[in-house]
Amino acid sequence: MLGIGDRSFRPAPISRLLGHVTDITFPPGFLWGAAGSGHQTEGDNDNSDTWFAEQVTPTVFAEPSGPACDSYRRWREDLDLVAGLGLDAYRFSVEWARVEPEEGVFSDEALDHYEAIVDECRARGLVPVVTYNHFTAPHWFAKRGAWLDPEAPALFARYCDRVTARFGDRIGFAVTLNEPDLPRVLSWLGLPDVVRDLERATLAAASEAAGVPAYRLGNVVLPEELAAMEDGLAAAHAAGKAAIKARRPDLPVGFSLALMDDVVVGDDASVRDRKRAEVYQRWLELAREDDFLGVQNYERVPYDGSGQVRPPEGAVLNQMGTEIEPGSLAGAVRYAHAVAGVPIFVTEHGLASNDDTLRAAFIEPALTGLGEAIADGVPVLGYTHWTLLDNFEWIFGYAFHYGLHEVDRATFERRRKPSADVYAGFVAAQRAGLTVREPA
Repeated sequence: MLGIGDRSFRPAPISRLLGHVTDITFPPGFLWGAAGSGHQTEGDNDNSDTWFAEQVTPTVFAEPSGPACDSYRRWREDLDLVAGLGLDAYRFSVEWARVEPEEGVFSDEALDHYEAIVDECRARGLVPVVTYNHFTAPHWFAKRGAWLDPEAPALFARYCDRVTARFGDRIGFAVTLNEPDLPRVLSWLGLPDVVRDLERATLAAASEAAGVPAYRLGNVVLPEELAAMEDGLAAAHAAGKAAIKARRPDLPVGFSLALMDDVVVGDDASVRDRKRAEVYQRWLELAREDDFLGVQNYERVPYDGSGQVRPPEGAVLNQMGTEIEPGSLAGAVRYAHAVAGVPIFVTEHGLASNDDTLRAAFIEPALTGLGEAIADGVPVLGYTHWTLLDNFEWIFGYAFHYGLHEVDRATFERRRKPSADVYAGFVAAQRAGLTVREPA
């Protein structure tokens, strides 16, 4: 595994990456998959809170999601891509705004749609990993104040019950909430005041346009409301899990966390430890009662006693501006399990870059580090790469690219990238039991 500041990580020729596999062996039954989410890929999610906030002026969203990747119509094509990579799991989200477009009114058409995806996954040998809420919520829910509403947990539980009643008997894992810690993570990134001001202006404009005192979103949160929003989300997870378990007690249920690999430079761990306490601790403790914890990691962030240590000059960076570090995944997984004490499912991991050679070079060492963590006793159930497609990346619009496939913004044609071949090759070699060592 590479250390902090290690300059040895460089893109390797694709032919070499396809031609060797680490000697790390993953356990039988380990799931290999790809991930996506409804609003980011489906398109025209026009009953949702995020769609509404994208349209107001001013808005923090760089551009509207629009048709996204047209996956609401092209979902079978997306499953072709997952199966074509030789994977056996697909993580996707059910859009609450489609299932319950009006409060208390549930759409059979939407439930039929998501049920068909689940059934087609099963027909193709793919385990459905279903996220019940991937940030977006119905417009009517945001008008009520979203997770600040005292009734939010019960409303979410009612929705979870309807979804589970329809097809919960056929899904493999249930993820209630996606990254409820993300606003707190963002508070540590030192976002410019102009972004914070624009977030506040967006919520004010949305509230005025909706004719309510406080229109709220799950991933655009005011600092003074952050603690109350987290309380609502934590209660919603508990209520949603109870509703799911009431329908299917044996279904593994958890939630996913945004987890950076926060490491210490030098001997002063005070800032790193304060971040862990503020950002992750309550969620890792909550996860102790769950069947698994979803870990979502993209970055390693070093801290000394003064704060975040910026990348050295000349470092290879991702689009978030942090140094590319394949070892971050293993670090995040080890930490999460050490505190939560439950099995881990890597529900997201990837690299934001327009340069796919960086992604291709990143995958194998990151997965090798994950395998080493498993060998050391960390129980990891599966890995779903973020993301199957280049898609809508929230306030950044379509500028950030994580996909194993490029999507033509005009025709929606999917084009497989070389990194997809690297990932597929690694998985195929694991299944074949190959232990070809890296050349000296």
